[in-house]
Amino acid sequence: MNRHPLKLTRLMLFARRAPIDRTPAEVGLGYEDVAFKAGDGVGIKGWFIPSGAAAPGPAIVFVHGWMWNRLGNVAGKVPVDDRDVDFLPAAQALHDAGFHVLMYDVRKHGESEAGPGLVSFGPLEKRDFTGAVAYLRSRPDVDGQRIGSLGVSMGGTIALYGAPDCQPIKAILALQPAKVTTFNANFCRLEFGPAGPLVMMPPIELLYRAWRVTPPSKQDPGLPAESLDGTIVKYVQGTGDRYGTMEDVEDFARRTPTVDGPVVKFPSTGRYDGYRYVSECRDEIADFFSRHL
Repeated sequence: MNRHPLKLTRLMLFARRAPIDRTPAEVGLGYEDVAFKAGDGVGIKGWFIPSGAAAPGPAIVFVHGWMWNRLGNVAGKVPVDDRDVDFLPAAQALHDAGFHVLMYDVRKHGESEAGPGLVSFGPLEKRDFTGAVAYLRSRPDVDGQRIGSLGVSMGGTIALYGAPDCQPIKAILALQPAKVTTFNANFCRLEFGPAGPLVMMPPIELLYRAWRVTPPSKQDPGLPAESLDGTIVKYVQGTGDRYGTMEDVEDFARRTPTVDGPVVKFPSTGRYDGYRYVSECRDEIADFFSRHL
């Protein structure tokens, strides 16, 4: 059982700010520090990595997970069994395939502003996504009709929530998106013991309602996915994920109008082990976007 219930509860509600301690220059990529406004005016910071092409070209919005930042995750900073997750190799693969890449910090993470409310795992953070897309469409070097998104964990859920509000989004690769009620129940059970869901979930639900943020019981990424006409989605789910489930992701896929084949079942021994896909399968990621953008 986890010995830090109060700290974990705070992280569930308010996340954390992991420092930006590396840059794309580490893998030989040129980049620009950028800032833009989310759809509701929250200040968002990130990097724009230009493809180097002369003509306006396609772009990928790279969206990170809960408690991380635009670089991914550094293990051992929070009281859960996590692992390092490095986004720079995938960003390099996308750049080398001819894409501009926008990597940004979701609100309450990294260097972006906090904004109002709690971490909502999609319904609020989708405004950061729509702001990112609007920023890309403001750039003369980006073809605004050829935008896709690579979303990891909460980032995948954010892309599903955000894309219907800023079409056309040609393609989304969602790695281990999750339904919040499923994630929270499994997380609380594993971290706090068998009674964890009964003890933790009702007050969390009430807190969200008190803050006037969409509560977990009212969230379902499959709903926005149903309206993604014109967007092809590739879903990837780790086989050993103990927080999210294959059943939920397969349900999202069934409800998505156009998918890039069945859900990819990536062999894993845990939630964080499944994130190996983003670094180990970066050529597969680049190929997906090359085929659809």
